[in-house]
Amino acid sequence: MTKFDTRLLAANRKLMEQNESTALSSAATLSSEGVRREPEQRLVDGYRQCFSVDVDRILHSRAYSRYIDKTQVFYLIKNDHITHRVLHVQLVSKIARTIGRCLKLNEDLIEAIALGHDIGHTPFGHDGERFLSDCCRKNDIGHFQHNLQSIQFLERVERKGSGWNLCLQTLDGILCHDGEVHNDKLRPQRNKSFEQLAREIELKKENPSHPLVPMTLEGCVVRMADTVSYVGRDIEDAIRLGLITRSEIPRHIAAVLGDTNGTIVFHLVTDIIQNSIDRDGVAFSPTVSEALQALKAFNLERIYRNPRIKQHTETIRSLFGDLFRMYLADIERANKSSVIFRQFLKGMAPAYLQRHKPAEIVRDFIAGMTDDYFLSQCPADRRPGYLRI
Repeated sequence: MTKFDTRLLAANRKLMEQNESTALSSAATLSSEGVRREPEQRLVDGYRQCFSVDVDRILHSRAYSRYIDKTQVFYLIKNDHITHRVLHVQLVSKIARTIGRCLKLNEDLIEAIALGHDIGHTPFGHDGERFLSDCCRKNDIGHFQHNLQSIQFLERVERKGSGWNLCLQTLDGILCHDGEVHNDKLRPQRNKSFEQLAREIELKKENPSHPLVPMTLEGCVVRMADTVSYVGRDIEDAIRLGLITRSEIPRHIAAVLGDTNGTIVFHLVTDIIQNSIDRDGVAFSPTVSEALQALKAFNLERIYRNPRIKQHTETIRSLFGDLFRMYLADIERANKSSVIFRQFLKGMAPAYLQRHKPAEIVRDFIAGMTDDYFLSQCPADRRPGYLRI
């Protein structure tokens, strides 16, 4: 096996970290500040910086591979040009890194948070998230939320229960990314610990409305970019599907943000940069913030609640309940022929089994499913067909 000069490589990493300290903003998170739950000597002696390692680990996770067939907004629609979850996280990463570069922030940390932020999403998007949450609450394991599940996958499920040992700053940004909440400004709540991360997870599980704020400016940028990435893209998808027309976008919104995804993204990104340079926070201007909030309300009413894309909602809800009950019974009866034993629990670390209740194991299994895999587990005569819209 080839031998490398580890001292030379480690020295190069040190030089990169020194360059960060002069090139990045004083509000940025330096790679040298990254902290892991378990120290890893091979990383200390290596040439890769800590948040870059996190990016690689997320990209190589099995959960990341499953993004390819996870719904973003529109499910059971046969159209190759409609946004799926894998494209969404890439768009978040690109937009957030553009903002981060202008603000002189750590782009590796931004990329890690962006690529990992939706790994906990269920099949069938936010509808699936609600249905699985109902199942979880009925079984006394708290609310299900995809940001909490992202942490669960990355820390306790991936690598057969060993987890990826990601940096605290990465995990915190993923936990606190909530793009559904409208914020006109965000300022990081610094100096968190792994203990506080655990407390915030429990508080959020008990009360989904509990507010969370990232500990880094990079995490704040990703949270803003999450909204920027989907609000205009969802409009383009809806227009492509014939749910709305471009002329229906309210004029007072279009006058501020434009009426295409490109112009909406440009105006939002430019406004964030302009209002955040040399500040320990990220913000929209009042005018743009008001227009964005109105656009999100328009999308909610005309797109996300559109009855034409909700024709199979009750069927999907029922199937979530049926699968949850079936897998729970399989575990309680030790039915080793069940797919949850053969595919999910096979080779799982004993610590995972010891730390999780049967209902929590079922939650993890269903949350990790792609849309197609979920449907393949349902009786053929109950699987909904593709929508015709």
